[in-house]
Amino acid sequence: MIFGRAKSLDAILATAEKKSLTRSLGAFQLTMLGIGAVIGTGIFVLTAEAAQKAGPGMILSFVIAGCVCAVAALCYAEMAAMVPVSGSAYTYSYAVMGELIAWMVGWALILEYAVAAGAVSVGWSGYVVGLLEHTFAIDIPDMLTRGPYDGGVVNLPAMLIAGLVTWLLVIGTKESATVNAVLVAIKVSALSLFVVLALPVINMEKFTPFMPLGFSGVSAAAASIFFAYVGFDAVSTAAEETKNPQRNMPIGLIGSLGICTIFYMLVATGVIGTVGAQPVAGPAGEVLAPGSTALSQQCAALAAAGTQAVTCSKEALAWTLREIGWPQIGNLLGLAAGLALPSVILMMMFGQTRIFFVMSRDGLLPSVFSKVHPTYKTPYVITILTGIFVALFAAFFPVGILADISNSGTLFAFAAVSIAVMVLRRTDPDRRRPFRTPAVMITAPISILGCVYLFFSLGNETKLMFLGWAVVGLIVYFLYGYRKSHVGRGLVATHEGDADIPPQPVPPMPGAPTPGGKDA
Repeated sequence: MIFGRAKSLDAILATAEKKSLTRSLGAFQLTMLGIGAVIGTGIFVLTAEAAQKAGPGMILSFVIAGCVCAVAALCYAEMAAMVPVSGSAYTYSYAVMGELIAWMVGWALILEYAVAAGAVSVGWSGYVVGLLEHTFAIDIPDMLTRGPYDGGVVNLPAMLIAGLVTWLLVIGTKESATVNAVLVAIKVSALSLFVVLALPVINMEKFTPFMPLGFSGVSAAAASIFFAYVGFDAVSTAAEETKNPQRNMPIGLIGSLGICTIFYMLVATGVIGTVGAQPVAGPAGEVLAPGSTALSQQCAALAAAGTQAVTCSKEALAWTLREIGWPQIGNLLGLAAGLALPSVILMMMFGQTRIFFVMSRDGLLPSVFSKVHPTYKTPYVITILTGIFVALFAAFFPVGILADISNSGTLFAFAAVSIAVMVLRRTDPDRRRPFRTPAVMITAPISILGCVYLFFSLGNETKLMFLGWAVVGLIVYFLYGYRKSHVGRGLVATHEGDADIPPQPVPPMPGAPTPGGKDA
């Protein structure tokens, strides 16, 4: 029975106990951690995408996405506090709902991390290309800085940054806490400066019509803007290091998401009120999809006529500052994005390789994926493979499409964690929970419904891509993972803390294939 295959939660927790950490984080530190992890990527690269879908109504989109993140985060925090080990939602699902669900969650997390890294690479390219063009007055051909959907051929800068980050991960270079803190300060300072310069010159007439495409447009933008909040789970995974987690975790989660939402709304208000954010329509007044060839062509026509729109910009915030008379500050903001975004790509690609690494350790993927470099001591095979795919995503797809695909995987994983929290409350009510989700039988269903709502607000192409990806995942699982699974073969999966210990045989679970049998 596939759903009967589950990791022993006690074994997973035993591993965690070997790596117990000092509880030193309070509510303020958690809030700052959350703000640093969340602010940056999405707001830099997705403002134009949101404007094309919702117009000025994108302000509401930030609120909707933030609220869904908040309830999902409360569910995530309970599991992270109970099972503070690598593997994220994949490990939680394996312990609670069994191998098949865990596989699908892990398969979905590939979309979250690898495709998201591609999206950020494209966003980085837009800001750096804009910075070079405006600082040195050079014209870099679009065919080399945009993918085929965007009116170009290949996005070489995005490919290059993905390749550089892959190389850094292979040789084992890690960011220090100090460097990360500096990069966070750069991001927050740049966005704060944008707000200070833009808000005093807003024109309220720019907010009309507020929802040009109706509430469906606001929902679609919320589904895309969800990408701007990815990273909040960094707060959830710090539960093991939190003092009084039952009090401080909700403060840190809700506090950081609340502050980020207000910050995002201020930035969006600055864009809307200064340069406007009405969607670009086609020649016959038709609605054009973000990231489409038709939109790219219409933007080119506008540029030829001497007019521009924020929805056409690849560096929306820097472009806005230049338009309102602050060209040098706009260039500085582009520089800030160029400095800060590679660290986000690195963290996402590291997370991707870690998920692959753990799944390979569990036998669900070939063991070569967990092969460690003899010199650098990093999982170089899967790191290089991930880097190749990230570079290809970044080379040929626009940021909006990549962000939406990434969100589909993230929403699936968060919904699975919310279900796992409710299931474990029923099946193992006495287990120690350092943090308990408040009103779990209300919070978790709201989280699930919110994730479903945002998922179905994504474009039809994105939903079909996710469905196709899920079908491919099931095929791979039944052709390989089901037969090779350590749990299915009656072996205890190894964890990071006992990497040098080979899997040990344990009594097979009812319905599980025996070692040496036809499924071995």
